[in-house]
Amino acid sequence: MSLDDYEQLTFARHDNGILVITLDRPEKYNAADEVMHAELARVWKDVDADPATRVAVVTGAGRAFSAGGDLAMVERMAGDYDRVSHMLREMSDLVYNIINCEKPIVSAINGVAVGAGTVVALLADVAIAAEDAKIGDGHVRLGVAAGDHAAIIWPLLAGMAKARYLLLTGEMVTGAEAERLGMVAKAVPRDQVLDEALRVADVLATGSQPAIRLTKKALNNWLRAAGPAFDQSAAYEMLTFLGPDVVEGYTALREKREPRFPSAQD
Repeated sequence: MSLDDYEQLTFARHDNGILVITLDRPEKYNAADEVMHAELARVWKDVDADPATRVAVVTGAGRAFSAGGDLAMVERMAGDYDRVSHMLREMSDLVYNIINCEKPIVSAINGVAVGAGTVVALLADVAIAAEDAKIGDGHVRLGVAAGDHAAIIWPLLAGMAKARYLLLTGEMVTGAEAERLGMVAKAVPRDQVLDEALRVADVLATGSQPAIRLTKKALNNWLRAAGPAFDQSAAYEMLTFLGPDVVEGYTALREKREPRFPSAQD
């Protein structure tokens, strides 16, 4: 694995084969533009193939885990068939590469996690969140269907009733509430998040590697079984990127106001 091939992810090696991956765009709250999204999609294959890595820990630089998709990227995608088609393929790679990575992945959710950031945060095998972190999926507030990862994992984590409520309204939950709902494994004070993630990673890195990896592989069959739901949701998200509501969605975000979606007007 060549760590020099990445622009917006940085890496640090720790004892016992622990690799810390940091989303490193703090001036944008680690929002994923085209570069970061592509790197997040491919890094898990590199982790899987890297003999020096037993466990990956992923976190965000600064006070955020990831503020989701970069708004400028959203604007470039809206109505652009070629960009949307490319993103559909890349979104699928991101989700399935995490699921299929044999090495355990621990997320240290040190702050807000939305959109593409939530994909990595919640699809990780063990998620550790700051108690005051904000976690959510705001697709509907942007005017697009909740694709990315939501259909494949939110019902398994939070149950269908809560998944429906949170995804249809776009409301966010704190890390403490996410722990109560079962969306993350643990919620701890913000200054303890990375330390706790590293502690868990060390347990995984010093345990029986075949036993841990094969247990992960078996558990992730629940996600593979939900693959068709994810594939459909991802296609629906990209379809709505070709409609008018997303333009109003990102415009409202730019202007810091509530959206007035064309589809909801008389």
